[in-house]
Amino acid sequence: MLTVTSALRLTTACGACIACDVRTMAVCAALADDEVEALERIMTSRHLSHDEMLVSEGDALTRVFSLTAGMLRLSIALPDGRRQITGFLMPGDYLGLADEDLHSATAEAIGDVRLCSFPVRDMDALMERFPLLKDRLHAMTRSALRQALDNQMVLGRLAPVEKLATFLVTLSQRASERKLSAHPLALPMSRTDIADYLGLTIETVSRSFTKLRNQGLIHLPEPQRVEVADMAALQAVAGIELHGSSSRPSRR
Repeated sequence: MLTVTSALRLTTACGACIACDVRTMAVCAALADDEVEALERIMTSRHLSHDEMLVSEGDALTRVFSLTAGMLRLSIALPDGRRQITGFLMPGDYLGLADEDLHSATAEAIGDVRLCSFPVRDMDALMERFPLLKDRLHAMTRSALRQALDNQMVLGRLAPVEKLATFLVTLSQRASERKLSAHPLALPMSRTDIADYLGLTIETVSRSFTKLRNQGLIHLPEPQRVEVADMAALQAVAGIELHGSSSRPSRR
């Protein structure tokens, strides 16, 4: 059963921000080493176990979070009671970017998760004190909005195999950017999670994995890992165009 982590699970900052594995890609990348101390003073570290809830859709936005390890699943409840997964956060990602007074999605852990937690008011004050921190958060917000637009394009595709190919290409690139293993690519989320993200049934997702495997584009050594055998061909199936270091779905 999903539970909200107790406040007793919060711990004080450990003073290890400078040596953090995601230091160069997280929000704190905007701060010099001597400025990070100000961020540490308002930060608490937090650990979540698999399927543990961090925030629920509609909760008051009192804290924001920077993911340092693991993966978070974001979802919203549809009017008919079904779940729509809206994204998967990876190390370096920030939760609470575009939200105002309320959290717009439920966030749950996939596997073990570690993150940094900051009070909203204190973070707002730091952004006024350090303009580069504000600029960094604005840039991350723009990136998140572009990703949301790309997600809409993916959901609008007619062929399920194109949706899955796009998902795998994008996830592989995000893993590489974070210096995580992309060969093989970890898939800690369940097939049901992937189906709820792509707007498909779990049976269709399974058939799409099989089709990509039979075409020789991927190998499936185990359910939670995929080896991309031919990235160029997988990008072609997805309709991905490379723009510098980013992959964006093309309009076909």
